[in-house]
Amino acid sequence: MASKETYRTELRSAARQLGDRCLHSAAKWAAELLVSLEPDPSSSSSSTPPLSSLSSRNFPSASTSSRSLSAPYGRHLDGSSLRRRLRSGGSAADTSATPVGGISYVSTPIPVEDGSEGDSDVYLLAKAYFDCREFRRAAHVLGKQTGRKAVFLRCYALYLAGEKRKEEELIEIEGSFGKSEAVNSELVPLERELSSLRKAAAIDSFGLYLYGIILRDRGCENLAITVLVESVNSFPWNWSAWLELQALCTTTDILNKLNLKNHWMKDFFLASAYQELKMHDETLKKCESLQAVFRRSDHIQAQIATALYGLTELDEAEVVFEEILRNDPYRLNTMDVYSNLLYAKECFSALSFLAHKVFLTDKYQPESCCIIANYYSLKGQHEKAVLYFRRALKLNRKYLSAWTLMGHEYVEMKNTPAAIDAYRRAVDINPRDYRAWYGLGQTYEMMSMPFYALYYFKRASYLQPSDARLWLAMAQCYQSAPLEMLEDAIKCYTKAVNCNEREGIALHQLAKLHSDLGYSEKAAYFYKKDLEMMDAEERQGPNMIEALLFLTKYLKAEKRFEEAEVFCTRLLDYSGPEKETAMSLLRGLRVAQSGPPSSSSLEQFSAP
Repeated sequence: MASKETYRTELRSAARQLGDRCLHSAAKWAAELLVSLEPDPSSSSSSTPPLSSLSSRNFPSASTSSRSLSAPYGRHLDGSSLRRRLRSGGSAADTSATPVGGISYVSTPIPVEDGSEGDSDVYLLAKAYFDCREFRRAAHVLGKQTGRKAVFLRCYALYLAGEKRKEEELIEIEGSFGKSEAVNSELVPLERELSSLRKAAAIDSFGLYLYGIILRDRGCENLAITVLVESVNSFPWNWSAWLELQALCTTTDILNKLNLKNHWMKDFFLASAYQELKMHDETLKKCESLQAVFRRSDHIQAQIATALYGLTELDEAEVVFEEILRNDPYRLNTMDVYSNLLYAKECFSALSFLAHKVFLTDKYQPESCCIIANYYSLKGQHEKAVLYFRRALKLNRKYLSAWTLMGHEYVEMKNTPAAIDAYRRAVDINPRDYRAWYGLGQTYEMMSMPFYALYYFKRASYLQPSDARLWLAMAQCYQSAPLEMLEDAIKCYTKAVNCNEREGIALHQLAKLHSDLGYSEKAAYFYKKDLEMMDAEERQGPNMIEALLFLTKYLKAEKRFEEAEVFCTRLLDYSGPEKETAMSLLRGLRVAQSGPPSSSSLEQFSAP
């Protein structure tokens, strides 16, 4: 009987060792495959074109069948089109840095077990409880375990148990959308324990990751950044740690001060952080270098499409999103951004197709609910849109886009208190969301409270100084009846023009304001610029008539009769009172051009 028990113990130990070796080999093979793949020279005809055209955003139209980003890869099911380049050296732990595109990256460290895991059966039991979301049972089972993996799992289970209880208190007190003072009761003891482990150097990268989250929740953001940097430097493959670090990098100064090792995961992090900070040109540059290595990455393509959308290059972004869906038709991540793009372009059929597709894929995902809500909003069914935005927020309370877009829907429904509440929730989640600040400004402007509106417009323009719409909103607020700060309005309209405002509103308002203030020369300059823009875009309307009338009268007063006649002649193409005014002005111009009659002609006219 004893020999049988001994045999079982030895068999179980051998199986565990074999599993560990297989896992280590799989991790090593995955690392080599991820970093060291390059195209086979025999299939050069299907290689990826360089991204220089993308960085300059010279994309073909959406209707073009052959796109620079749509079919860059030749696919072979047997995998023969790819050749793995193995690094020199022995194990994956001591590999040298891999130069890619002239950049030397540090090697990826592999965590080493400390050998004190104790009873692995206990760990597996706790892991099973954890997977079943029985967090306190998992933590109880690991109470006497001292290994780093066991300590991390126990602390993480306690943290999630505290978060679960906090969510329950939020719902019990004021409903799923209410505010309360509920906090995670496990934060203080966990912070104390993990702090002592860090001081004793008895914590791994995953423990540091959890410690950084706890410090963030406790409000110690600077220390949280330091701890998360230690975590990603010790094990760069934990993308969750990178995302937590990104959330704390609220300014470019904080981002630039991070002491990060030059690992290739750092480039992914910087591309994502630049995207969050609205530095879209920098995102495209970083994606260019990444795409030279990771040529089949839909994640990089999604970053590119989102950056192009942020730059208002809607047609080019649509091309990339279409290609992503062609490669991965059941993808939900970032498809809400694609739905925003289709909404902005008013593509009813495409948005309807996308909403139907995500509904069949997984209708109980926040992204799916947001896409369906955008579809109903574009149809003008704002009540249904709000219903789906609220459903998205029940699935993810911190879904920023849903709060902001739901605020827009409430504005359309003239429900200003609900709109203000939605925008404030968005600002609480991310104070750098300029759209929520802009929405608050619009709402208060609708309520005829220009001082409040001006405050929120200023916050939005500080976060997004390159958006002409924000400067237009501020200028109109300065121009409103209670304020009438025309000089400040002129400054804001000027900044809107410098931000390439495309609708011509800023130029026309600058011309009118300068005319009202008596600055005729500057008014004529802006009217002429506005007229040139309307001619280039082949636009007609009252603004053109106003510009032609002003320029005619101004040039006549300046005795530049020939130029005035050119503008006056264009007014003859219009019917109505404008044509009569133009004919009267034209007669006056011709009389002025001919000059006053001479004395001899007067004498001849008066002679009997």
